[in-house]
Amino acid sequence: MADTPERTVVHVDSAQLHALAHPHRSRLLALLRVHGPATATQLAQRLGTNSGQTSYHLRKLAEVGLVIDDEERGDGRDRWWKAAHRNTQYSSLDFRDDPDDRAADSWLVGYHAREHARWMQDWLDTRDEWPDAWVEAAMLSDSSLRMTAERAAELNRDMIALIDRYRAYEDEPDAVRVTITVHSFPNPEPSV
Repeated sequence: MADTPERTVVHVDSAQLHALAHPHRSRLLALLRVHGPATATQLAQRLGTNSGQTSYHLRKLAEVGLVIDDEERGDGRDRWWKAAHRNTQYSSLDFRDDPDDRAADSWLVGYHAREHARWMQDWLDTRDEWPDAWVEAAMLSDSSLRMTAERAAELNRDMIALIDRYRAYEDEPDAVRVTITVHSFPNPEPSV
């Protein structure tokens, strides 16, 4: 398993939200969380950008406490970065009062929705290359329930707790990274 930060959660503030409302920064933080510590040069190669631009955005993330120096790596020449937290959480309600915060929130939520759709499409495009066991284990499903906002929030907490319970198995020898996306929202009557 990649060297990842402790299983901590950051509840973002306005400055962190604005820092994340940038595609390069969101991608950098995701790479550090998934693959572990890296230099700006390594991250730039993964993203197809230059190391100067990547260094700039890493420093912006560091200014708000989302990434930190990995002092256990490097030789004085190379600066290694790592994610400061395992997960990011926040409520859009925290940012309703400020128009700039609302715009940053809107962009970030939309970005993640597009990324989730892209991840699913990437899986669908490559699933024939995977062993049968993984094709069988993968799931694309949706459910519709009638519930109150309180019950929906309870369901979300329960799903996150269930996912967290499975973190104990991440070091199994044959384990691969599995993406789990959770979306729950009030929905008008389906159009199909």
